[in-house]
Amino acid sequence: MMNFLYFDTSVGISGDMILGALLDLGVAPDRFKERISKLKLPVEIDIHDVQRSSLRGLKVDVHVKHTRHHIHRRWTDIEQLISGSSFSPKVREKALAIFKRLFTAESHVHGKEFHETHLHEAGADDAIVDIVGSCYLAEELGVSTVAAAPMNLGRGWVKAAHGTLPVPPPAVAELLKGVPVYAAWAEEELVTPTGAAIISTLAERFVSFPEITYDRIGYGAGGREIENFPNILRAFLGRMDSSVPERQIYQIEANIDDANPQVLGHLFEQVLALGALDIFLTPIVMKKNRLATKLTVLAETATIDSLVDKIFRETTSIGVRVFPVGRRVLDRKMETVEVMGESVNVKVAFLNGVPVNIQPEFRDCRRLAEKMKMPVKNIIELVNQSFSKRNR
Repeated sequence: MMNFLYFDTSVGISGDMILGALLDLGVAPDRFKERISKLKLPVEIDIHDVQRSSLRGLKVDVHVKHTRHHIHRRWTDIEQLISGSSFSPKVREKALAIFKRLFTAESHVHGKEFHETHLHEAGADDAIVDIVGSCYLAEELGVSTVAAAPMNLGRGWVKAAHGTLPVPPPAVAELLKGVPVYAAWAEEELVTPTGAAIISTLAERFVSFPEITYDRIGYGAGGREIENFPNILRAFLGRMDSSVPERQIYQIEANIDDANPQVLGHLFEQVLALGALDIFLTPIVMKKNRLATKLTVLAETATIDSLVDKIFRETTSIGVRVFPVGRRVLDRKMETVEVMGESVNVKVAFLNGVPVNIQPEFRDCRRLAEKMKMPVKNIIELVNQSFSKRNR
C-alpha cells in the first residue's frame, strides 16, 4: 500500500500553505522544526492554529532574522546548501529540482543566464524552508503520488522586488506552463512563485476532484483574510493499493467524418484541461466508404458532462456514445535523475511495489537534447542508464 496526496488549489497555493497542510496531516511540529534546524538558516519557525473565514487552518510562519547584509542566493549557493544537508537523497533531489525550475523561470523572464540569476522572494531563507520542508514532509507521510486541482491564480496586481506586476506575475506564469489555470473570486495574487514551483514539480497531474478514497485532510492557512472565501489549502491523503485493482471509468466516443484535423488537434488540449484521463483518434471507414475519425475520450464520472459539452461545442459531432469500462493502472510516481548537469523527470510504474516500467519525461529530454545539440534518442538512453545505475 502506498499513499497519494491531492491538493485542492481552488484558493491558490503558496509555500507556507503547503507546509501547514502537510503538517496538519499528522507530522509532529517539533520534529519538523528539529529537522529544518539542521539547515542552519537564520530563521525561527512558528506553527499555530488560525481562523480564516471562520474555518480553522494550520499557519506556518518563518521569521527570518535580520542580518547586516541582504543575501541574494544564486543556484550554486542553493545547490551547495541542499546537497550538503542531512536530508535523504530523494528529498534533496526533489528540492533541487524545484529550485532549478525557479531559477530557470526567473532567468527566462529577466533575460539572464541561469548561473547569473539570483532570486529575491523565492531565494530567501523562508522559501528554502518551504521547499525543503515540503519535500521532507511528503516523505514523512509516505507520499508516492501527488495530484492537484487546476490553479486558481486570482487577478489584479501584486507588488514585488521588481515593481508592481500583473497577476499572475511573470515567474508564476512561466512556472505554470502546461498546467490548467483560471482566475476566480479574488482581486489579488493567489499563487506565489514558491507555491507554483513546488506544485508544478511534485504533481503528476492537475484534475478536478478525482475519484479517490481518503482518510485524512490537512488544512494549511495562508497569511491573509480574503473576502468571499477561506484562504485555506486542503490536502487529502489516502491509500493506494499497488495490486492494480480494477475500477470503473467511462469511455466517450464519436465518429466524425467532416472535421478539420486542426480542430481535432485543438480539442486535445481542451479535453485534457477538463480532467480527461486520455484522448485519442482512430482512422475508420464509415458507411458508403466514407473515411472518418473516431474520437475516444476516457473519463471519470464527475467529468463526463463537461467533456461531452466540450465535444459538441468544439467539433461537428451531433451525437456521442458513453459507456462504462473497467480500467487497471499501475501505481506511478515521478522521480528525477541528473544527466549532464540537468535534472530530468522519470515516471516509474510499480507492480506490487516493484518497478516494472521506466519512462523518461520526453519534454525534459527534448529540452536537454536541444541544449546539448544531441539527438533526443541519445538523451533518453542516457537517462535510462543514469536511473538504472542509481537504483542498482
